[in-house]
Amino acid sequence: MIRSFLLFVIAALLASCNSKIKIDSLFVNGTVYTVDSSFSKAEAVAVKDGKIVATGTTAELQQQYDAKETVDLQGKFMYPGFIDAHAHFYRYGLGLQTADLTGTVSWEDILHRLSEFNKGLAPAKGDWIIGRGWDQNDWTVKEFPTNEQLNRLFPDNPVLLTRVDGHAAVVNDLALQLAGITAETKLTGGDVFVANRKPTGVLIDNAIDLVSTKIPPATAMQIKAALMDAQRNCFAAGLTTIVDCGIDYDDVLQIEKAQASGDLKMRLYVMLSDAKKNYDAIFKRGKIKTDRLNVRSFKVYGDGALGSRGACLLEPYSDKAKHYGFLLSSPEHFDSVAAVLYKNQFQMCTHAIGDSGNRTILNIYGKYLQTTNDLRWRIEHAQVVNENDFALFGKYSIVPSVQPTHATSDMYWAEQRLGPKRVKGAYAFNDLLKQNGWIPLGTDFPVEDIDPLKTFYAAVFRKDTKGWPAQGYQTENALTREATLRGMTIWAARSNFEENEKGSIENGKFADFVVLDTDLMTASFEAILKTTVLKTISNGETVFSKKN
Repeated sequence: MIRSFLLFVIAALLASCNSKIKIDSLFVNGTVYTVDSSFSKAEAVAVKDGKIVATGTTAELQQQYDAKETVDLQGKFMYPGFIDAHAHFYRYGLGLQTADLTGTVSWEDILHRLSEFNKGLAPAKGDWIIGRGWDQNDWTVKEFPTNEQLNRLFPDNPVLLTRVDGHAAVVNDLALQLAGITAETKLTGGDVFVANRKPTGVLIDNAIDLVSTKIPPATAMQIKAALMDAQRNCFAAGLTTIVDCGIDYDDVLQIEKAQASGDLKMRLYVMLSDAKKNYDAIFKRGKIKTDRLNVRSFKVYGDGALGSRGACLLEPYSDKAKHYGFLLSSPEHFDSVAAVLYKNQFQMCTHAIGDSGNRTILNIYGKYLQTTNDLRWRIEHAQVVNENDFALFGKYSIVPSVQPTHATSDMYWAEQRLGPKRVKGAYAFNDLLKQNGWIPLGTDFPVEDIDPLKTFYAAVFRKDTKGWPAQGYQTENALTREATLRGMTIWAARSNFEENEKGSIENGKFADFVVLDTDLMTASFEAILKTTVLKTISNGETVFSKKN
């Protein structure tokens, strides 16, 4: 009798186990911010075949599911994988192979760092020496340099050193000669600085292209290394999707190849560069959409940058009389691009920094969009907007795609450029959020730091990493913690037409997560900066894990 009862109990237990749904992994004992419509929290997440199958309490999911792997989050904090809504993934990877000039404090510091880099590189005569990341606004003497010392140090190698935002560069005379640049060179949307009837080596915006087009294209080995290096650093930062703003169709083919081999696991939303060869190629093929690659948009450059005074303003710069900046192409060009993209139902994404640049692009968009819509045409940066133009974003459902760390990088000198009244329309993230009720956030790396937690910090607290200013910078335009997290996840996905497959921890979506040691919704600003990424999961696979 006892033996029969025991057999019955064992059978019942086995039946109970067998009734559980088999899955690949179960994450338990965490604080899970789902970022769903109600901003709900959970304790556990079940994953099968790279997708989320359930969220709930630890007890509920352990009772329902039989997992091959159970991951104990030990009370840590899980969020949807961060999505960078504006970055330069491929170019960032290539840049890791060149001289890093970020953080340099003077022109002499640049020359020293470049000389040290050159010793390790040991270039042959005629090889290009490339560096990026300097910012003259960080120097004691905040003026652009001249290239005499570059000429003396590197007489046999062309040199190109781009500013942190890519909108200014210093080159040596050999590079000028190869590009055919002289004191008489004139062009639309760019400038060649001249002194004593000779180019100084400083180039602004489109003038840089005259030099950069002379650089030999990257080899297949360099491209592969760039993609892998960029992916490694992005996963370590908790990023699972990157919007790569402005690359060529040929580069997309290399990305497809790396994804097909299984080496490149990063999800990429690619904006093609504004060039005829790219229009011809993608219109012939059609939009590209896989689980890891989405190509349905174009990146267009409206004007330059504020730091190099290339941003196009309605009134002159406050610190440079009679200088307005400039558009990088004619309004007719932007109109022609809008016409062809509207016809082919592609997304138009235009870099616009100055209030004149923004107004020009907003009005051209409005000509084609006419009213509210779901085409999700974007203004990248929307950095300085005239008070009369904010409403145009809502009127035409135009998406302002902003990068919060631009505010905390520029706040030291932005008012000098714009004046006290005009600066109030700059970095106005909350005012922009009000127009459509949602706003995607990015870093613009490598222009800014790759770390999305600095995006969160800058958006919410509006301070630099030293906690200055104590009360925050123009805090009327700070974002709430919830809005900021949404901007880094579900709203970023929405700006890419991908909100139904990623951006929140909900059933049926990709199992893309980041696990942090900090609760972003409650932590102090000091704690946010000390946050550690513990794990990054993409498609259910742990692609980064912090080593103890």
